Amino acid sequence: MREVAPALLAWYDRHARSLPWRVPPGGGRADPYRVWLSEIMLQQTTVAAVRAYFLRFTALWPTVEALAAADDAQVMAEWAGLGYYARARNLLACARQVVAQGGFPQDRAALMTLPGIGPYTSAAIAAIAFDQPETVVDGNVERVVARLFAVETPLPAAKPELTRLAATLTPQTRPGDFAQAMMDLGATICTPRNPACALCPLNAMCAAFRSGIAQELPRRSPKPAKPQRTGTAWVALTPDLILLERRPPKGLLGGTLAFPSTGWDNSDSPAPLMAEWQMLDPVEHVFTHFALRLQVHLALLPAPANAARGSWLPRPEFASRDLPGLMRKVWARVLPEIEGA
Repeated sequence: MREVAPALLAWYDRHARSLPWRVPPGGGRADPYRVWLSEIMLQQTTVAAVRAYFLRFTALWPTVEALAAADDAQVMAEWAGLGYYARARNLLACARQVVAQGGFPQDRAALMTLPGIGPYTSAAIAAIAFDQPETVVDGNVERVVARLFAVETPLPAAKPELTRLAATLTPQTRPGDFAQAMMDLGATICTPRNPACALCPLNAMCAAFRSGIAQELPRRSPKPAKPQRTGTAWVALTPDLILLERRPPKGLLGGTLAFPSTGWDNSDSPAPLMAEWQMLDPVEHVFTHFALRLQVHLALLPAPANAARGSWLPRPEFASRDLPGLMRKVWARVLPEIEGA
């Protein structure tokens, strides 16, 4: 498979995607801050979803020093909607540690000592930002390698074998470009469904293509059904105010702005205040490990009342974009009921 790297890099030089965090082929060394920020954002998220967030973050905080000095609540608000909120908390912790030690370390082992950086992210930063010959394996790369070598072991059991095989392809020169080329190939040519094998620069080397099974790989073990949880969210409004709370820093949706809620996250508490609560239709949301059905209750009050939790925020200061995805769904459920309220 020695011919894989030259063929793929030649293809990448012509067809590399233009991404706001990426230095194009031949464009010089990538900024480790932008590489790190993009890789954290891209975890469990698509390129299309991340693009606008990345541009907004880098406009607000163009350097790791600027991010390290940022207000926690503002960063959490800007992150709202990207999900997996522990990433945002680790983002701040990592930025502050990087600044304290004088910059990003260049080798994978040292990068893995930073908050929120694991095996994949450390390899990506080392390869793309520092040109270290590290093997970067994400879902796109797993798919490309499974097809190149016709690995029929189902995922996730195949992951160690796919990582080992991917390492045999990593070149000593241009490892960062090679890592990004593998990702681009998986995203644009070697796609999960209907791969464009006729256009692939590696089709002559691909065992799955030769065997006619490319579309069948990688195989996957059946996923178990997600458990179902239920809970309640309370939305209280006056003509001028809205009741919101900051969730605990750790746990589900940690550190985010939210409507008071209970049940779904193993919490147990009554409504935040005495009121005539109107029951609306529930909202559905899927987390990594469970599915949620959240009952929505609405109270329209003439004036603020003492609340057992949360605090009253002036409605002109409230922006639904500051909420995590689940709470945006709650707000969308409430909106038709409060037009003009």
